[in-house]
Amino acid sequence: MVRTILTYPDPELKKRSNPVTVITEKTRELVRDMAETMYDAPGVGLAAPQIGVHQRIIVIDVSMKDEPPALIVAINPEIIHAEGEEYEEEGCLSVPKFSANVRRHARVVVKALNLDGEEVIFRADELLAIAFQHEIDHLDGILFIDHLSPLKRGIFRKRYQRAQEEAKEH
Repeated sequence: MVRTILTYPDPELKKRSNPVTVITEKTRELVRDMAETMYDAPGVGLAAPQIGVHQRIIVIDVSMKDEPPALIVAINPEIIHAEGEEYEEEGCLSVPKFSANVRRHARVVVKALNLDGEEVIFRADELLAIAFQHEIDHLDGILFIDHLSPLKRGIFRKRYQRAQEEAKEH
């Protein structure tokens, strides 16, 4: 089922998510809904808090349009190693129609659980590394705009408010 994606400035997006202690059929259903919502949006990643569920679950798929889907499910993901630096443009399903350059680690190693409760390790670079960092930030109530300088964040807020007001007028 496609769920509604919360958008900035919804206060639910700023809440820290709780670890998943038991993987149940309800967890599997949530993951199915998250994947369906992400693909429908379309996006390359989605964290449970973006649909109002404060559990530490993310889904990611950075496959290209001409490739078969390659869904990654990470429960209780944790970055256990990070190195290098990249400065790339990011967007977010919860901050529609806005993107900005964000400084991230170039490579990460992420430890998580899969849907069977087994520990898995992901070694990621490029877009996948950025996606992991972006989605894990959501689990901690951090949006990519929180990584911007105070000046850029102020400009974003003014532009975003203006866009919201214009949308209400139409």
